[in-house]
Amino acid sequence: MSWWSGRKTGLAALPVEGRLPGFDGATGWLNSERLEVADLRGKVVLVDFWTYTCINWLRTLGYLRAWAEKYREHGLVVVGVHTPEFPFERDVDNVRQAAKEMRVEYPIALDPDYAVWTAFSNRYWPAAYFADAEGRIRNHQFGEGEYEMCERVIQQLLREAGRDDAPGDFVSPPNDGVEGQADWTNVESPETYLGIQQGHNFASPGGANINERRAYSLPEKLRLNSWALSGDWTVESRASVLDEAGGEIAFRFHARDVNLVLRSRTGESVPFRVLVDDSAPGDSHGVDTDTEGNGVLVQPRLYQLVRQQGAIVDRTFEITFLEPGVEAYVFTFG
Repeated sequence: MSWWSGRKTGLAALPVEGRLPGFDGATGWLNSERLEVADLRGKVVLVDFWTYTCINWLRTLGYLRAWAEKYREHGLVVVGVHTPEFPFERDVDNVRQAAKEMRVEYPIALDPDYAVWTAFSNRYWPAAYFADAEGRIRNHQFGEGEYEMCERVIQQLLREAGRDDAPGDFVSPPNDGVEGQADWTNVESPETYLGIQQGHNFASPGGANINERRAYSLPEKLRLNSWALSGDWTVESRASVLDEAGGEIAFRFHARDVNLVLRSRTGESVPFRVLVDDSAPGDSHGVDTDTEGNGVLVQPRLYQLVRQQGAIVDRTFEITFLEPGVEAYVFTFG
């Protein structure tokens, strides 16, 4: 964004980007009664589009949570619009559980049909839209980062609304767990989907045919950013689905963090074990694994499996599932 002109001069004049479209297409609400645009008149509004498995959004959550709390008494309303990426994120119970566990306590509009998304002409997770007290959108931020700039926008819009008591300092949320900021200097592996629809760099011999159950094997060597299956799997449109216990996914990566979106098709818990370069991760385990690499798939969500300590180089990640029915959707890195 180009509207921040420096710490001394603050923000340049914020343009009017349109009117706040509202939330008429929402199918329900969490943490709030239904909100109409009229209910928000006189408030500064931050509308945040999210989906709960998105690592890019998860890394913004600490800031959203902190802004909602810090500026609530000064006239800010944060509204989260949950627009799902994966089918299981359409389930309101899954969203409710995720919001509770992640302490998303501001109002959430449920948008499984993409109606609110369309009304805003939105295209991104995460996406934040900043509206003034007159209901006009004055700024937006697509993707992670620019946190100080975003907070300056909030402060300026509050001052325009006559809230001169709004704080002028900046939040500094904890930088740990899945909400910790990425080590961008070392991320050389891209988001990688494990279904036919968006998948790429699949390296198991013979490739994959959609919805065909077959026995896969690992190649002798994985190139950087390629992945492979071992065991009995069916590669579907959106995910790779494990048909027999003992199946494995391998990925050659270069990043500090390895995350994987997983779901149990049966609803039963599935234990798994992670190795990095054929060894237990030790101190480089993620929040969802222990030092031996052991973890359990319970809820359908993003699992942080590796957070490397020390030098970041090309390594091979392997995860083995001890029960069938796993749906593996997408790798992300940080």
